[in-house]
Amino acid sequence: MTSQAPAAAPRSWVLMFVAVCLVAANMRMTITGVGPLLDDIAADRGVSSAALGALASVPLVVWGLTSPLVHGLGARLGVSRAVTISLVTLALGTLWRSTPGSPVNLWAGTALIGASLAVGNVLLPAVIKRDFGNRVPLVMGVYTAMLGGIGAVGAGIVVPIAHLDTGSGALGAWGVGTELGWRIALLCTALAVPPAILVWVIASAPRRRGEPVATAAFARDATDAIDATPRPAAAPARGSAGRRIWRDPLAWLVALYMGTQSGAFYMISTWLSPIGISHGRTPLVAGIDTMLYQVIGVAGSLLLPVLFRGRLRRWIPALIPVCVAIAASGIVLLPAGMPVWIGLGGLASGASLSTAITLMAVRARDHEGASALSGMAQSIGYTLAAIGPFAFGALHDVSGTWTVPLVLVLVALGAQFAAGLAVGKERYVLED
Repeated sequence: MTSQAPAAAPRSWVLMFVAVCLVAANMRMTITGVGPLLDDIAADRGVSSAALGALASVPLVVWGLTSPLVHGLGARLGVSRAVTISLVTLALGTLWRSTPGSPVNLWAGTALIGASLAVGNVLLPAVIKRDFGNRVPLVMGVYTAMLGGIGAVGAGIVVPIAHLDTGSGALGAWGVGTELGWRIALLCTALAVPPAILVWVIASAPRRRGEPVATAAFARDATDAIDATPRPAAAPARGSAGRRIWRDPLAWLVALYMGTQSGAFYMISTWLSPIGISHGRTPLVAGIDTMLYQVIGVAGSLLLPVLFRGRLRRWIPALIPVCVAIAASGIVLLPAGMPVWIGLGGLASGASLSTAITLMAVRARDHEGASALSGMAQSIGYTLAAIGPFAFGALHDVSGTWTVPLVLVLVALGAQFAAGLAVGKERYVLED
């Protein structure tokens, strides 16, 4: 028998949607703000900016190491409670990172931030799978747009905040003189965490009481959306999905798709500015290029739900890396058309991330499978993301050109294309 939706259900899913957006808003800002402040941090700590360059990679490395563990954490604590705890530890990690004193605070706080964000990275796709039914592609598009858009905001606001004239040294204990400084600027990247915790706790309360959050009312009139026809869910294998997922061929294909798109994105976004400067663009213009590449990606994320439907959804995962490859080749080989390549590459990269995260939900029968798949795919994905920019730079140093490292990007995108052809088919992990 099908249970009827309670009267308050529409308000419940709207509140959960707002909660997901608020959590997403906090999942990049605390780390994207580090890069623009490296010079300030280096000057304050008495080390070179190059020596601190690894600081920006710490969250990626931590994501790769901890993502496989998150599914088990969600199974033990419950998904909603695990996300709540991760938001609290995110706030604590941000505070720890900015605490004056030992240099360990900066690195350990950043690592705790990375571990906290890994929980959201893995479990939010599972929450969306669980609570938004036939609107998964739409909510995933908004979710990934929030990741990219608010992340870009974080990178843009920290420098003005750090150099804001205070007129006094009243906050001297935090290293603040006549300017607010990098510590306060990085603290400000977590200002949205408390409201996110509040809304998340309220929105997830029905789920913690065992009541449904999303309802049939949310899924009505969705015949054009993915998975519109109800299917019987496979019997859950609780406690074993996290292990079985590593033996599932389809899961490895989704992980390959996530890994190659992550590696390609971070290689391009990390080295876009140096490539532009080498072709005669000023540092200011090259920096704007990098910002635009990521901001335009927000539009790509929002565009995906429009494309990921009907027959086209079968081919979208494979078509997107082709567009990224064209843009990457143009950036290196035809730099005169840089605005065109940034526009095409930004749109395709945003859609690529949104597709990868959407696949973690739609290639699983239930939220437990989505959680296991998300943990595996993101572990592999962010490990490659951490390695990619270093490998790109090493190839440039050895060859003295941008053409050789471009080949590495194209190889990654070729693998993403091949994986995209396979994961576009309607099938599910953990079916055997």
